[in-house]
Order: sequence, then C-alpha cells, then structure tokens
Amino acid sequence: MPKTILVVEDEADILKIIIFRLKKAGYQIMTAINGREALDLLKKKDSKPDLIILDLVMPVIDGYEVCKHLKADAALETIPVLLLTASATTNLIEKVKITKANDYLLKPFEPAVLLSKTKALLGEK
Repeated sequence: MPKTILVVEDEADILKIIIFRLKKAGYQIMTAINGREALDLLKKKDSKPDLIILDLVMPVIDGYEVCKHLKADAALETIPVLLLTASATTNLIEKVKITKANDYLLKPFEPAVLLSKTKALLGEK
C-alpha cells in the first residue's frame, strides 16, 4: 500500500513540482492550498496521511499555526511534518522547534533532497 502525503502549498508551480516528484516515487498525494483547507481536510478524512509537507507562508492560516494545531491534536500529533520555506532566517530552527515540526526544507529545493527527507520521515531507505 503506497504511503499518502498531504502537501500544503499555495504556490501552484511549487505544488506541481512536489506532486510530480512524489507521485513518480510511488506516493499517493492529497493537496491543500492553505492552512484552513488542510485542517478541514484532516478533520474530514477517515485515513490520515503518513506525512505532511507544509509551506510556512500561506494565506488564511500559515504553516506555523497549522503545525501547532496538528501537534496539539492527539489524533494528528504523530504525523511527521516537513516544513517548506523560502526564508532562511537565523530563527528558522527555533521556529521549527516551537512548532514541533520534524524537519524543514528550504525553497528552492533539489528534488533529490525532497525525496531524501520524505523517505527519512517515513522511515524508508
């Protein structure tokens, strides 16, 4: 059974690249274009994703808030979260710790790094 990944990204071009790369690697993909849509999707779905790739800067609800909601929900807190950001600020690591995300990926990213971090968070080789 292929693993399912929820990709939450508001930039259409980046979303397409991520979907293409992950589908090519054999994963099933769910998508949301903002934090509210992601949280609503996670409440409705019977099957939870195995991993969430979450953009930090989005309209409606940003990635920080989404991650805080996920980690505060007993039904969702164990799902690994990979944060996506174009902002390589010095406090990024601190923000990752505060939100309890599992890892982060800077945009623009190499597809090989995306796959490597995805596999690591899913416990695959």
